[in-house]
Amino acid sequence: MVAHSTDIDPDGLLRRYLGDRRFLLALPRAVGLQMLHPALAAGMEHSRTPRRLWLHKRHTVPILIRMAYDDTDLSSIIRRGHEHIKGVDDLGRRYHSLNPDLFQFQHATYVETLVTMIETFVRPLTDHDREDLCRDCGAWYRRYGISDRGLPDTWAGFSGWFDDTCRTVLHRTSRGDFYRDQILRPRDWVPRGVPTRAVRGLMHPIAQEMWGVEVTAADRRALRRYVLRRKAVAALSRRPSDAARL
Repeated sequence: MVAHSTDIDPDGLLRRYLGDRRFLLALPRAVGLQMLHPALAAGMEHSRTPRRLWLHKRHTVPILIRMAYDDTDLSSIIRRGHEHIKGVDDLGRRYHSLNPDLFQFQHATYVETLVTMIETFVRPLTDHDREDLCRDCGAWYRRYGISDRGLPDTWAGFSGWFDDTCRTVLHRTSRGDFYRDQILRPRDWVPRGVPTRAVRGLMHPIAQEMWGVEVTAADRRALRRYVLRRKAVAALSRRPSDAARL
């Protein structure tokens, strides 16, 4: 990776799939981890819709996605939108949403979810794919204008750091618990179309463990059926119309 680069491969996996609707459908995986981070859960009190998690995500996630496609410097949007988000979490620790460690973790949940979405709904990724995606996701992060100190620059480094962070930083808190049902049964925005059993099957294993979700065989079957339906929809959308074939 070129240090401090914000250049993203226009033909790479990041731009091919980050704007795909299936990424939005997989978002409960990322958000299920985010609300286990005491600072991210506490920061929801500053949202325009503090009691409606998915309305909040409808406002914030498209901006982050746009930054991966728009080569204009939009970092001022991130700073203006986050500079006021600070306080004390449920563990009594002060937080600020522009803290690089906090911002990197939130970004990482989206990266890990994107990888899972591609491998679940599209195809398996090769080691080369993961490295290319890791490089472009690093460039995407740097567009936020937040320090990239400690940001892993290889997939192996990212995977190890992410797992360690989940195991050592995440905790259930009262403010996080408020959103548990909304994570498992989204009622707003795009994720509301995902069946509850499929949401459960999509969740990260650490989130499953910490939220007390036991994924059953029925959940796994429901996820497989849902994935097949989404693949069929994607195939139809790529199919040329009769008029186009004439």
